[in-house]
Amino acid sequence: MKKIMSSIRNLNKSALLKNSFWGIASSGLQNLFLSGFFVIIARQYPTADFAQYLIANALYQLLVVFSSLGLGQWFIREVVNTQDKAAVVNSFFKTQLYFGLSFYVVNLALAFALYDSSVVHTLAILFGFNIILDNLINAIKSLNIAEFQQVKTFKILIIDSFLLCLTAAVLYIYPFSIVTLTIAQIIIRTITINLFLKLGSSELVSLSGILKYKVRFGAVKSLVLANWTFVIIGSISLLFWRSAQIIISKMLTLTDVAIYGVAYKIFQIALIIPFIISTTVFPSLVKKYKPDNLDDLRNYYQQVFLLYFSYGLLAFTAVYSFSDFLIPLIFGANYTNAVYYTKLMFLTVLVFPTAILQANLLVAMKLEKFDMIYNVVSLLLYLILTFVGLYFVKDLMVINLSIFFSFFLFHVLQDFLLVRKGVTTIQHVLMFYGISVACVLGYLLLVNLTNLYLAFFAIWLLIGIGVIIFLPKVNKMVKGLFSRKAKLEI
Repeated sequence: MKKIMSSIRNLNKSALLKNSFWGIASSGLQNLFLSGFFVIIARQYPTADFAQYLIANALYQLLVVFSSLGLGQWFIREVVNTQDKAAVVNSFFKTQLYFGLSFYVVNLALAFALYDSSVVHTLAILFGFNIILDNLINAIKSLNIAEFQQVKTFKILIIDSFLLCLTAAVLYIYPFSIVTLTIAQIIIRTITINLFLKLGSSELVSLSGILKYKVRFGAVKSLVLANWTFVIIGSISLLFWRSAQIIISKMLTLTDVAIYGVAYKIFQIALIIPFIISTTVFPSLVKKYKPDNLDDLRNYYQQVFLLYFSYGLLAFTAVYSFSDFLIPLIFGANYTNAVYYTKLMFLTVLVFPTAILQANLLVAMKLEKFDMIYNVVSLLLYLILTFVGLYFVKDLMVINLSIFFSFFLFHVLQDFLLVRKGVTTIQHVLMFYGISVACVLGYLLLVNLTNLYLAFFAIWLLIGIGVIIFLPKVNKMVKGLFSRKAKLEI
């Protein structure tokens, strides 16, 4: 008990816990509003209108990732390590503004080239403005992460999500078109960027300072060329999910687009916690990385890895057990088929949280080129599996399984490099995959022997008992694995 109480006191002093607690608490509220917005429009609009909204939204989200050129992590690392913070901030923000304007044009070109629907065209014109606004908002969010001031971001995003949910709720009183809804979203986003500039950002940021600051084309070109790996790292993760919606819209039906949108929304909600924790973990990894002494980094990585792994397993079992009941209840009978595809999608959550952690670790160690290569390899595998699979089987199952196998390969490649660099060991890697498989198979066995609900509580009761009994022994064994100084030559 003394050790437990001491651990709790240490956690209370932890920057990871404090920042993550506020992030999880506020994002829980934020995503409650965003989910309410999503559910209302899914129920209130016809499936075809909702699907076209998702297509235009997917295009915009896809290009937002590219328009930032994935430089958020580079910016965080630079702000943490530089003395002249003002110059870095103004240069980065002005660059993001230029890229936002450029990719607005790209958004329009893609929408008109890929689709004949006038509704998609109109929505793309409107959604494109969000690319410009989101680039500036994401830059402010990155600065707040670097300064451990995420609470500013969380407060303003709660206001943003509340206004969106309130707008959707008006549909119950006064129905309006999906185009009008999108215009309202743009207005709300404009309010949000003003709140960020006035209340939710560092003193280093001002609109006048951004507009007055001059960035030479040569400087922008040098920045992109020097950090082009971040472009790929920062964009590929979302490229999987957003490109899937585009592929579905071209190769399957609008109903499939809507069903995939529902499944992906639930997946997004499940990833809130690991992404929020990552905003605190990444700067900590940067500070703890010392090339001549990896002990501190190794111990920190080991502890956080267990947290991410446990969460992935919890999310998978929770969705598998409760989606049959909750999805039709929340989204309506039209989306009963989404249950099966949501369960398939959540296979990926078994490896995705720890893959996020390891990707952040590689960037912190300045190994982003390897992370970039692994992203490209996994994306190529995803595209090959998707197009070959859809050629033979016209089903959403192909998309979900392709994404899972691609991220599994991505995780394995990360493991390979981290073992080689002496951050982890082969034994630790094998323990992760072995325990994952054992827990999933054990859970599925319990499902067959009991039912979905009892299986969920039973597996976590067994895991809890196992942690109490075996955790001290496992900790000693893992510390033994990580204390080995010799690196395995591969």
